[in-house]
Amino acid sequence: MSEEQNLAEENFEVDGEYGADQIQILEGLEAVRKRPGMYIGSTSARGLHHLVYEIVDNSVDEALAGYCSAIEVTINPDNSVTVVDNGRGIPVGINKKAGIPAVEVVFTILHAGGKFGGGGYKVSGGLHGVGASVVNALSNWLEVRIRQDSKVYMQRYERGKVVKKLEVIDSCSPDDTGTTVTFMPDDTIFEETVFDFDTLKTRLRETAFLTKNLKIVLKDERGEEPVERTFHYEGGIKEFVTYLNRSKTALYEDVLYFEGKQNNVLVEVAMQHNDSFNESVFSFVNNITTPEGGTHLTGFRNAITKTFNDYARTNKLLKDSEANLTGDDIREGLTAIISVKIEEPQFEGQTKQKLGNSEARAAVDMVVSEQLTYYLEQNPTVAKLICEKSILAQRAREAARKARDLTRRKTALEGLALPGKLADCSDKDPKNCEIFIVEGDSAGGSAKTARSRATQAILPLRGKILNVEKARLDKIYANAEIKAMITAFGTGIHDDFDIEKLRYDKIIIMTDADVDGAHISTLMLTFLYRFMPDLIKEGHVYLANPPLYKLEKNKKVWYAYSDEELNSILTEVGRDQNNKIQRYKGLGEMDAEQLWETTMDPETRVLSRVSMNEEMESQIDLTFTTLMGDKVEPRREFIEENAKFVKNLDI
Repeated sequence: MSEEQNLAEENFEVDGEYGADQIQILEGLEAVRKRPGMYIGSTSARGLHHLVYEIVDNSVDEALAGYCSAIEVTINPDNSVTVVDNGRGIPVGINKKAGIPAVEVVFTILHAGGKFGGGGYKVSGGLHGVGASVVNALSNWLEVRIRQDSKVYMQRYERGKVVKKLEVIDSCSPDDTGTTVTFMPDDTIFEETVFDFDTLKTRLRETAFLTKNLKIVLKDERGEEPVERTFHYEGGIKEFVTYLNRSKTALYEDVLYFEGKQNNVLVEVAMQHNDSFNESVFSFVNNITTPEGGTHLTGFRNAITKTFNDYARTNKLLKDSEANLTGDDIREGLTAIISVKIEEPQFEGQTKQKLGNSEARAAVDMVVSEQLTYYLEQNPTVAKLICEKSILAQRAREAARKARDLTRRKTALEGLALPGKLADCSDKDPKNCEIFIVEGDSAGGSAKTARSRATQAILPLRGKILNVEKARLDKIYANAEIKAMITAFGTGIHDDFDIEKLRYDKIIIMTDADVDGAHISTLMLTFLYRFMPDLIKEGHVYLANPPLYKLEKNKKVWYAYSDEELNSILTEVGRDQNNKIQRYKGLGEMDAEQLWETTMDPETRVLSRVSMNEEMESQIDLTFTTLMGDKVEPRREFIEENAKFVKNLDI
């Protein structure tokens, strides 16, 4: 039995019976409609946008095969999406095995397409042949037009079923070839059916970087004035590194680029160090991101660690008495893209985000080792700069090791005291516990009085914590506020991080609803993203939402969390002189009872979970660097571009 049938069977009891007739077998694309999450991950906004990526990936496969140079993606006024390419066009002839046109096979049969058997494509991305049929199954309607042999063919489907057979609807020039797909997501399946321009922009920009010379145009025709962005990078991943480093100061001018083929694996690597202290390395297989890395990333790390140590020893930059540089030392401030193309990628783990092919490790290691060695010999000035930065990182790492030993959270039996300012909870089961990170002693005092002592811990912080974007590890471990958080959470950070030791299921950042509070929240999120990202990925980090207003009238009290909510309350209760409206500038203005009722009571509070889309990790990394780094110009551009989205800004 096929995987989709096996997983999509519906077992149920009728009047207490359970037998052969109670097994429901889902035919064709019904399995996809019944269990969409199996095929696209979720039916949230993330899954919705995945539909576009699947169709675009098919066009990119044509580009990787050398037959497509341009892709155009348009969000239409009715929120349907059209993807046009100038590839060869999906074949329209009758497939002998299925007895129907090949294009119909592609759009109606799972695990069918040119990606199997090695004949159609050498390498491909997407869902390995299920992409087009899954998009079709999850759409209210889908139309495909194919320009081929001077003819324009068209076929239409509704919820995965053919409603118009393939027919010639027009003629075109012999040179005009390609495929046009337009689809409308099924609003009975997706929780959200409105496409976000910026989400698509980020993914398509990344795709263009990874496929040099491919031109991708994104259009949004829903507004009064159409919006259009074009992505076209002749330098490919070299330009990707330059783009990611634009908010940083490069350590040297060149973007190092290595390309080669080993063991039938095509390898591309681009890298450049900057003056920051964070590593920003992103890996891809057949243009698909691998957030958990894998063998290709391991090969890259092995290659640069060995090559730089060999160079530093040979050129006496490291003394005989000094230890070798670690990979972390060498990768401090490194931005790199590792992209491999492989015929049959094998993925590990349930999430399929980690490459497992052993030949990829050897191929990347060999290509990078050989070409990096040659580059360093030809460019001794650059080589020395990198080695000197790595040696400074090594010294800071040793200082950090000594500081780290003081912050490691031991078990209760080992008796290391928690931070003195922490008001811990009495329940010792992490699943029941939450910790509020509160700015200032005033708000901290109110929170300690208001809390449920059994399950809620309070950690007040004094002022703004260290901006970790501009600090080395030793400075971070020496910072009292950060040290208090590390010890309280119990997980350790960086290489010592262990989520199993987390002492609280929820980490809630509770700051004032003003500009300073937003800055403190951003500083804390920067720290968590850089040194404890799994807390965010696993959904343990939240932002508290204290009310902005308190309205009193005739001894009754209402709280409003936005201007819109305040206006709604005023409309309901009437606008007159008996209204007493207080605009909260800080948590310290609330007494303990108000703070509990509005912000801390699990029954009535509003929390925002901090989430992270790993597919957009390079953009998230760039955003943190832009907001928290040293360069002013990229930050000014970011503010200008996003100012229209700001609400409740305190001036």
